Amino acid sequence: MPLVCVCSPKGGVGKTTLAANLAWSLARAGSKVLAIDFDVQNALRLHFGVPLQDGRGYVARADEQADWSQSILTTGGNIFVLPYGEVTEAQRERFEENLAKDPHFLRRGLDTVLNYPGLVIIADFPPGPGPALKAMQALADMHMVVMLADTASVSLLPQVENHRMIGQPLNARHGHYFVLNQSDNRRNISREVTAFMQQRLGENLLGVIHRDESVAEANAAQQSVYDFSPASAAAFDIELVAKRVANILHIHVGNGEVQAPIRSKY
Repeated sequence: MPLVCVCSPKGGVGKTTLAANLAWSLARAGSKVLAIDFDVQNALRLHFGVPLQDGRGYVARADEQADWSQSILTTGGNIFVLPYGEVTEAQRERFEENLAKDPHFLRRGLDTVLNYPGLVIIADFPPGPGPALKAMQALADMHMVVMLADTASVSLLPQVENHRMIGQPLNARHGHYFVLNQSDNRRNISREVTAFMQQRLGENLLGVIHRDESVAEANAAQQSVYDFSPASAAAFDIELVAKRVANILHIHVGNGEVQAPIRSKY
């Protein structure tokens, strides 16, 4: 049960979009994938065609429902999604308080999916440090840190390298890796930052994703970049990242057949 956390020290880096397309790429290769949203913005579901007006999710019911898998939605194919859901401020605060104070809260909620054979879990987190990111440290197999090819990301690199995201190393299993997003060869600063990151991070850089308008257009259509523009540069780049993730975590590529779904309501 490989579990990948997608996070970033800053917002606006395309983190959720990358998490969704990583899920799509692994599913295309035959893995059963569960995408979990830990961000109150509740946007991950939109990448899988869940209607905007569908506000269901696990957070609002986390107190009364120990098994969060009951809130999983199926989106077709090999992908399932566990949305954050639409919640009140009081519900959000209570959820985060439980994450911070109860060391077993997260494991209890995810116990069913953590033990589901062959499932790959992609978890998307809000930017910066937070109780969910810290609570997941003990369960995750890998952390993927998304940065932009800009000077702001360079300035925030020490925050990750010096363990200031959660006060300790992000991952004690396979470690944390970086993805550089929206690299633009037409801009000098983007080229320079990309070269710097490649040299600084070495093998810890999973890949560079080039700026590609088809990604934004795919988002607007609630499709993966593979369905919207399979020959695009971004689709190629993300697929390379997915292959590196699969190799590091020894994810077995299946035959694409879908087995009986996890409990689902969509």
